[in-house]
Amino acid sequence: MAAGGLKMIQNMLEQLPASERKIAEFILENPQSILNSTVNDIGIQANTSGAAVIRLCKSLGLTGFQDLKVRIAGDLVKPVEQGYRDIEPEESFFTIVQKTTSNSIQSIRDSEEIINYEELERAVHTLLPAQNVHFFGIGASNIIAKDAQQKFLRIHKNATAFTDTHLVATLIANANKDDVVFGISHSGETAEVVKVMQLAKERGVKTISLTKYGQSTVSSLADIKLFTAYSGEAPFRSAATSSRLAQLYLIDILFLSMATVQYEKTIHSIDKTREAIRFIKEGK
Repeated sequence: MAAGGLKMIQNMLEQLPASERKIAEFILENPQSILNSTVNDIGIQANTSGAAVIRLCKSLGLTGFQDLKVRIAGDLVKPVEQGYRDIEPEESFFTIVQKTTSNSIQSIRDSEEIINYEELERAVHTLLPAQNVHFFGIGASNIIAKDAQQKFLRIHKNATAFTDTHLVATLIANANKDDVVFGISHSGETAEVVKVMQLAKERGVKTISLTKYGQSTVSSLADIKLFTAYSGEAPFRSAATSSRLAQLYLIDILFLSMATVQYEKTIHSIDKTREAIRFIKEGK
């Protein structure tokens, strides 16, 4: 059953215009009330308008009010979430393991709930025919870019993951119509990634973004937008750790989705890769 409506609203709340935020806050406080209400009912109860409800659904990237109702209905039948937890002074290793595991699992589950399957399909069918895919991220996001590059190279897809912005600019300047620039930034506001996406847009190169859910400069510049769920960062960055795992999870989904579309070709490429590595390791 579809879910994630409440998570979408929570992630977007601070970015919404006033009228939409009133609707969002009402729904978060009274999620049960939306199930048997119309657009106008919710508008009246939130002291705004039905039009604001429709605009909210659009801001959330949903197909309409019914989509939101279905997702919230799914939220209401889920087990109560424990929430993201940070470490504390002198904490035992046992509870650190428990918290890290819980945070990681919840980050992945939250991200699964907000996947836009139409955008995912568009991303897959844009990447499959791409001649070159240029992944770009700074800091921790470069780890995700490197992981994506490694996966794509294994299935005979040319991919780069450089951190040198001048080198990436050179690649974009010489890109052709079948290339793709893939910008990765959890915040969606990393200055270098913004510049690279702007350059790609100016040069007419297809772009895909991977950011936290919501409106951001990086996602606004992308032709195709992929998201992970957002959780506020804790003092010791346990949330950042979880968001990194969610990004790796999205890259895995992309890779496996591409693999299933061209299954035989993928198997052949992976077999050749395995044989080459075996030769390096064993000399045969």
